[in-house]
Amino acid sequence: MLNQSGRSDQSYLTSPKNAQRLVTGKVLLSIAVASILSSTAVAVESDEMVTQAATDQEAVPTATLDTIVVRAAREELEQAAGLSIISEEAIEKASLSNDISEIVRKMPGVNLSGSSTSGQRGNQRQIDLRGMGPNNTLILIDGRPVTSRNSVRPSRGSEQDTRGDSQWVPPSAIESIEVLRGPAAARYGSGSMGGVVNIITKSPTKTEFSITSHYEAPESDLEGSSWRTNVNMAGALTDKLSSRTTLGYHDSEGDDPSINAAEALDDSVAAGIEGVENIDVRQVFEYAMDAMNTVGFEVSYSRQENRWAGDSLFQTVNESLVNELEGETTSKMQRYGAAFTHRGEYDNASSNSYIEYNRTVNEGLAVGSAGGGEGQISIPDEGESYEWTEATYDTLNAKSEWDIYFDRHTLTAGAEFRGERLDNPVVSALEFDEGFEFGDVETDPEARNPTSDAYLVGAYLEDNYEITPDWYVTPGLRFDYHSEAGSNWSPSINTTWHFSPDWSVKGGISRAFKAPGLYQLDPNYIYYTGGNGCPSWVPDDEKGCYVLGNPDLENETSWNKELTFTYDDGTGLSAGLTYYHNAYDNRIGAGIDRVGTISVVENSVTEDRSIFVWENQGEAVIEGLEGFVKVPVTDTVSWSSNLTGILRSERKDNGEPLSLIPKFTVNTGVDWDITPRWNANADVSYYGTIEAPDISVTTGDDLDTATLDRDPYAIANISTRYDLTQAVTVGAGIKNLFDKQIYREGTSTNAGARTFNEPGRTYVLDVSVDF
Repeated sequence: MLNQSGRSDQSYLTSPKNAQRLVTGKVLLSIAVASILSSTAVAVESDEMVTQAATDQEAVPTATLDTIVVRAAREELEQAAGLSIISEEAIEKASLSNDISEIVRKMPGVNLSGSSTSGQRGNQRQIDLRGMGPNNTLILIDGRPVTSRNSVRPSRGSEQDTRGDSQWVPPSAIESIEVLRGPAAARYGSGSMGGVVNIITKSPTKTEFSITSHYEAPESDLEGSSWRTNVNMAGALTDKLSSRTTLGYHDSEGDDPSINAAEALDDSVAAGIEGVENIDVRQVFEYAMDAMNTVGFEVSYSRQENRWAGDSLFQTVNESLVNELEGETTSKMQRYGAAFTHRGEYDNASSNSYIEYNRTVNEGLAVGSAGGGEGQISIPDEGESYEWTEATYDTLNAKSEWDIYFDRHTLTAGAEFRGERLDNPVVSALEFDEGFEFGDVETDPEARNPTSDAYLVGAYLEDNYEITPDWYVTPGLRFDYHSEAGSNWSPSINTTWHFSPDWSVKGGISRAFKAPGLYQLDPNYIYYTGGNGCPSWVPDDEKGCYVLGNPDLENETSWNKELTFTYDDGTGLSAGLTYYHNAYDNRIGAGIDRVGTISVVENSVTEDRSIFVWENQGEAVIEGLEGFVKVPVTDTVSWSSNLTGILRSERKDNGEPLSLIPKFTVNTGVDWDITPRWNANADVSYYGTIEAPDISVTTGDDLDTATLDRDPYAIANISTRYDLTQAVTVGAGIKNLFDKQIYREGTSTNAGARTFNEPGRTYVLDVSVDF
């Protein structure tokens, strides 16, 4: 469904068979299921098809807010009603700081939110598809899963100190971004219950030597500036061997720690947005063995270092820490990767395979891991240095997929392997009494193993059947086995019917899943809270409680349904409306139901304490609407808009929402080609009310204080680009034109939904040189 090969392929408009051969997101596994795979044959288009695809892509007018609902003979994408394609041109016009979430959030069905409704890391918002939460958005780079955020320890409220996985590729190295929502996304396995974001990088065969620079200067002295420089070099080394080198550097300053002081609640000043330094190096080689087979090799290194602005999990800004550490690196994440790929194109079949190893090293100043000091940088004793901790997260992924073509059928078969291993330095030193027994918990802290691991093996089969030239149906079935959570079946069926030349209706239903994380499964990940993290009914004389990892967790699951009507008259005028309904079950959270008690001896006094575990917490429902319209106003002016509306988002046990996202979002924009060399565009995003939680996600108790909703607000942007020569392009713009500043009013529940910042008016300058 998503183009895993890293190409923009619009040429599917011509032939169902050829179009289907361009399909990606696929790959048959080769490691733990080596017996299934006797060879690494693979799939993707030939160089001629790539050239034609690029030409066709350029012929399709796109804008920053453009949503392309595919109507063509490429059968799989026919079924993907919730598909948005962001072109290379749209990425350039958007003038991104560095993180693709800045443009992905403008697609229908997309918002940004934290890992839970606690708001504890309010400014660490990530891509949230259809309100299912960031952890149910599967990020791919060239069709391969990126899960570095799993190296970050979750707090009692399930929050993680992570930006997510959406800024590992510099914008200038991206050919397109595909955003897939709904039932079609279930095909991609664990983590895709909300949807999939596939970052497709530029091909090594596309000749290029370019340098791009980007600078952002905020109007407010309390906000940090930002700049980046990217170098891209690609092309043929011989008649069969091609290479692409990507170098990227990005640096942004953090906000002033006092930026939210004027809006603080109860004198509790929350920190602003942290800065970040990104370094990215990527080298790809691609070798065309013959007309049918292409192999590739890739190595990459990326580093993200924060520029601390005073943020912590619960507490207000700590002035003594700020005086010493403001603007310094207090955490960094390094990602190392290597991958082998093989693609092939045959008479009646195509395939695509890869095997990839990644290591993520997550380092940071030691922070409190329990109770009131959780997430707060630990201040060393006088004369001592700050302590650093390091978590190492290794993944080994492999996948292969075959498309076999019959008359009116395309049969897709694939298999996948994902292995992960975590070395966690934050293993509890708590010592339980000798009589304590619970599951696999090790009572002796010296014997606790800091290493945990798991693997997942999946296989799937799908048949795309052309019943008539106007009616396609795609039944599918996927089976996955997770070494800790057990087996999962994911059936699906999608269909498209063109009931008139301009109108079509699409529908689908699928079962999707997400496997538990290693921290949640690890019985040696033990959290202690002195009381604030315990439900209110826990007796005060217990002086706190424990939350333990739970190796008996089950997979999270959801049934995803959608129905879409689309209109496309073939002249550029198009519109669509989608209704979706997701029934979410077994959502994992820190438990609020006591599973036992233990006796702990402290200062010769024996105390009883309650035990909780990470648990599967029952059912939830998310339903909403997505709409879009695109109008070619003139030959040079186009207008596009989209709408996302959340009709319902609630846990059935307490009525609380799953994510802190707006009730509705509207993105609208105009793109104007003033001359063949001069372009201008303007867009506005309107965010509706974000309702505050009424129940603590940490304890399950009613919140004592009145929580605050986030009022509606709008942000407008304008920009222009001009080709000075065929080689030099300059651009300028203003983000947040009317300086609508949104301030963070607190950390966690005291601020309700007012837990994040939106930067004010910012001036942007871009320069790109193609040699």
